[in-house]
Amino acid sequence: MSSTPALFTPFSLKDLTLRNRIAVPPMCQYTAREGFINDWHDAHYTSLARGGAGLVIVEATGVAPEGRITPGCLGLWSDDHIAGHENIARSIKAAGAVPGIQIGHAGRKASANLPWEGDDHIPDSDPRSWQTIAPSAIPFGAGLPKVPKEMSLQDIERVKLDFVSAAERALKAGYEWLELHFAHGYLEQSFFSVHSNLRTDQYGGDLAGRSRFLLETLEAVRKVWPERLPLTARFGVIEFDGRDEETLAESIELAKNFKAGGLDMLSVSVGFSTPTAKIPWGPAFLAPIAQKVRQESGLPVASAWGIDNPQVANQTIEDSQLDLVMIGKAHLANPHYPYELAKSLSLEKPDWILPQSYAHWLASYRTS
Repeated sequence: MSSTPALFTPFSLKDLTLRNRIAVPPMCQYTAREGFINDWHDAHYTSLARGGAGLVIVEATGVAPEGRITPGCLGLWSDDHIAGHENIARSIKAAGAVPGIQIGHAGRKASANLPWEGDDHIPDSDPRSWQTIAPSAIPFGAGLPKVPKEMSLQDIERVKLDFVSAAERALKAGYEWLELHFAHGYLEQSFFSVHSNLRTDQYGGDLAGRSRFLLETLEAVRKVWPERLPLTARFGVIEFDGRDEETLAESIELAKNFKAGGLDMLSVSVGFSTPTAKIPWGPAFLAPIAQKVRQESGLPVASAWGIDNPQVANQTIEDSQLDLVMIGKAHLANPHYPYELAKSLSLEKPDWILPQSYAHWLASYRTS
């Protein structure tokens, strides 16, 4: 029997093998201007990769200017953005982690203030604000009261093409893992949710209609993203809104269609489509739900939320609830958190993959 904790066993997907089951999920930094990478991002992502995680996924990156959550969010809507992302992807890979990126569109939750400036919609009178879009002209509510423009069929086609173009730029930048942001009440999730989609055309109504935009976006991106590299999505499979059994059943059907459409992995999350949801926060509270999705859809799964405890994180892998654990806030507090996990699990000498250049230098030094 191997003495290596399950959390520190390798994980392979397509042509990639991660050095362990620890992933840094996308976490917005809100420090960009006009979507561009800057020195903060360079330092931040390099430190995360050096810390020992197997996968580092760059924060939610807008496929269009109006797709950003805030004016401080990253973008990939222009070729001018590629160079900065090349630096990030190269640094992550040099430190031994797989470089990933999450691309998405914030929909009706876009045009928001930075968290420390209110975390609410920017007033329409403010020149920094912009028109939001959604499947239906229904505001999210609470601190996000802006009424979005209901998308036309032309708008839907345009956004799908925006996802495709962003995916192509991500590939040029050197990212090897692509995550589509289909969660958290943003545009794609809002098409799936009955709370935000009241359309009567082919993109609304029943499960097939509410799933159509997500599946068509996946199909379009799948055509340009290499088969050898993982194409994944983060999706809210449950809302905790009182109709959870029905929502989860529909989500599993969608997950099966995702798999048939070429998706390689699903990061299981909450829908966050309504501000009145009663979410039962707790240690790994989504892990059993993710396991059900895994068993019924056949997709490998990851999840976040309450999985930063070493024993809890390891148990979710050991019990085959998750294939990867997404550990967020603990990495922000300590980029070398995987070392803390290793020590807690009695793995005294974690075998991190050294950057190739350093390994070369080390070999030369030892033989000189």
